[in-house]
Amino acid sequence: MSIQSLFKPFTYRNLELKNRIVMAPMTRAQSDKGVPTQQIADYYARRAGAEVGLILSEGTVIDRPASKNIQNIPDFYGTDALNGWKNVIDAVHENGGKMGPQIWHVGDTRSSEDYPLVEMEKASTMTLEDIKDTITKFAESAKAAKDLGFDVLEIHGAHGYLIDQFFWEGTNTRTDEYGGKTISERSRFAVDVVKAIRAAVGEDFTIILRLSQWKQQDYTARIANTPEEMEEWLLPLRDAGVDIFHCSQRRFWEEEFEGSDLNFAGWAKKITGQPTITVGSVGLDGDFMKAFAGEGTEKKTDFTELTRRLERGDFDLVAVGRAILQDPEWVLKIKDNKTDELENFSAESLAVLY
Repeated sequence: MSIQSLFKPFTYRNLELKNRIVMAPMTRAQSDKGVPTQQIADYYARRAGAEVGLILSEGTVIDRPASKNIQNIPDFYGTDALNGWKNVIDAVHENGGKMGPQIWHVGDTRSSEDYPLVEMEKASTMTLEDIKDTITKFAESAKAAKDLGFDVLEIHGAHGYLIDQFFWEGTNTRTDEYGGKTISERSRFAVDVVKAIRAAVGEDFTIILRLSQWKQQDYTARIANTPEEMEEWLLPLRDAGVDIFHCSQRRFWEEEFEGSDLNFAGWAKKITGQPTITVGSVGLDGDFMKAFAGEGTEKKTDFTELTRRLERGDFDLVAVGRAILQDPEWVLKIKDNKTDELENFSAESLAVLY
């Protein structure tokens, strides 16, 4: 299998990418009180200049109480923060890159000790008015992304955060129209968010939705246990306006359902007919939870299984996280067959921007 399959251009509607490699969103929490700095702009621009096909930003939050749980997570609202993001996207474009913000609300997650701005003794259930306003704020941030000149946007609907908390039976115990026994019932909040964003950005602006089965609270959790349940989950989201599904797994090579070697992204593409992004330990020999445990990870230079699945058409784009965080020139080294120059991942890299 040729590594060059990763370097074929990708076009979807008005989105044109030079290759299939996506920089995965990775929380850095180094935006001063929510405002991206010049260092943030330089960090992303450096990767754009090193031929990352599409950059997805770290999670950026909407204008709602408790939308973030660490003070220096970046905002995607307000004059100062949006001016900071304008500086970021201009720097990325100047270096020949394409980029989208990941728009986020952390939901019912514990407030950290260094961010006491929101009291969260025991998270209260959102009222219908809260839900309506949250949907509006998602749409406002999405419209801001388009107005600032971003090329795409991604909605964070994975990993046990707010949108995912509505999906997941373990956290959504509502008895109104935003709860229910079936995944289609519990998907209403996400569907309404996507519809509002689509109305705000128009038909030609690309919307990506990141989803996961696993949660930070429970690695074995599943939303869809069968292909039929996955259809019930994903098809309404596609019909609401999702263009590309970003399918988060801890290890991209693991099959999603028995009887097929398709992974999550493979099944999502098969079910929806839409482009998908695969992600999960690409370029490294272990999943990213090792990093949060303070462990480094050895580089991986064999991309046979990844390219086999890509060339078979299981997915369209490949997201890479820690490897690109560690090494801004990871893409160029892969392209030029300089795998001997690839760096091992060091957990200390999570704390710095370079």
